[in-house]
Amino acid sequence: MAQIKADSLNLQESVIHINRVAKVVKGGRRFSFTALVAVGDYESTVGIGYGKAKEVPLAIQKAIEDARKNLFVIPKHGTTITHQVLGHHGAGRVLLKPASAGTGVIAGGGVRALLELGGVHDVLTKCLGTTNPINMVRAAERGLRSLRRPEDIAMQRGKTLVEVLGERAVKTPVAAPVAPKAAPAAAAPSRATKPTAASKPAGPAGRPQASKAPTRKPAAKAAAPVEKSAPAETEAPKGAEDTGVTEATAVEAPATEAPVVESTVVEAPAAEAEAGE
Repeated sequence: MAQIKADSLNLQESVIHINRVAKVVKGGRRFSFTALVAVGDYESTVGIGYGKAKEVPLAIQKAIEDARKNLFVIPKHGTTITHQVLGHHGAGRVLLKPASAGTGVIAGGGVRALLELGGVHDVLTKCLGTTNPINMVRAAERGLRSLRRPEDIAMQRGKTLVEVLGERAVKTPVAAPVAPKAAPAAAAPSRATKPTAASKPAGPAGRPQASKAPTRKPAAKAAAPVEKSAPAETEAPKGAEDTGVTEATAVEAPATEAPVVESTVVEAPAAEAEAGE
């Protein structure tokens, strides 16, 4: 298989495991760090690298460079793998099974990081051997590398894809038909809303009973017109009592002047007055 050039890919890295190791020498022990890193483009290309150094950043950098040199492509069918496979490495054994869409990545630890970077979104996995991170990831890597596509198997056998897969090659995923929307059922009339004529049961003649017209509260009665107060009564002239006008009448009658009777004084003759004295 031709080596994949990492420079042309947008690779992302994920640190799976970091471990401190020691080397015993004459003067004592010398400590160093190891790093296990996975790189991938989240589509189909992935790789595993291992690095060792006296410092953690340097060990991670060495592991990334090693992973970029060991890239491979995962054969996929949609969002899952093409078939079931069991990977071995040392005491590690990892079972990989294809899953239906929407299942997700059922895995843990370094195997999950390896599958997600490889663009696998639906898969079932099970660790059957040791849980050592290095052996477990290496076993999963070998299982993924051993996957084959139906097209490759048909080419090796000199057969067509239909002859290799049979009826499965004819079946193509078809989108489920969308059911027509059902008419909304008539909701029972609630207390807040009054039933309409259409929702009421039909009368004896087969016609829907007419709904009563909503009664409206009568508008507030208009205020009675305020009668203008009569102008203040003016002081009646003298002698008005004789005219018979009272205060109870709403319209003031014009005052009439009473006739003045002049009293006449008759003067007796002076001569008669003197005689009387």
